[in-house]
Amino acid sequence: MTRPTVLITGASTGIGATYADRFARRGHDLVLVARDTARLEALAAQLAAETGVAVDILTADLTREADIAAVEARLRDDAKIEILINNAGAGLGGSFVDQSAEAVRGNVALNTTAVVRLAHAIAPRLVGAGTGSIVNLGSVVGLAPEFGMSVYGATKAFVLFLSQGLALELGPKGVYIQAVLPAATGTELWGRAGMVGADLSGMMDVNELVDAAMVGFDRREGVTIPTLHEGKLWDAFDDARKAMVPRFAQLLRADRYTAA
Repeated sequence: MTRPTVLITGASTGIGATYADRFARRGHDLVLVARDTARLEALAAQLAAETGVAVDILTADLTREADIAAVEARLRDDAKIEILINNAGAGLGGSFVDQSAEAVRGNVALNTTAVVRLAHAIAPRLVGAGTGSIVNLGSVVGLAPEFGMSVYGATKAFVLFLSQGLALELGPKGVYIQAVLPAATGTELWGRAGMVGADLSGMMDVNELVDAAMVGFDRREGVTIPTLHEGKLWDAFDDARKAMVPRFAQLLRADRYTAA
């Protein structure tokens, strides 16, 4: 049986490269997207030799218009691609007042704009076929402003909301949407975010993370949080959110906002 091709962004290292390994070992052909051509070529050669799948590479910086447009075109035009792993992303170190405007712009562009544009490029074709999957890598930081990573956390909150919204919209049309929310994971993200010398020993290993995410993928979970042992806590959180929805549509202010 021919398995669908998987396009993975941020695929040259870390979470993306591990996803590539797992899908290749399941027999899926791959399209690997990242900025580092040399790393992509090395990973592609290794996976092709070890698994026999076809691995194509696409060098792209998803914050650059021409590059992201090329990936969008591939997603629109290549009917073999039925799974998108929206993994590319970056951290952002420092406090909000110390972050440069350019750093903030780049973080938002990569972590939100690229995610929604690539999902938007492939979604019409998947809906037309009545099948396919979009996996968006978020973060638990998007649920916890207490971590103090305001811009990064906001981008990851966007990813979660987008995923939940697309699940409601596209799920009934046969397209599976998964949001994966890692906690601290031992990847190169920390160094690239300016957190030089970050201790990775207390962080989840990337293999643990992706293997958990793949179990969630196989189970068709809407939201997968690999470090959360008590799934009922997420259920309670989501149930509380849903319980508020019918209460939002009111003509009069809530009693608690009536002046004493």
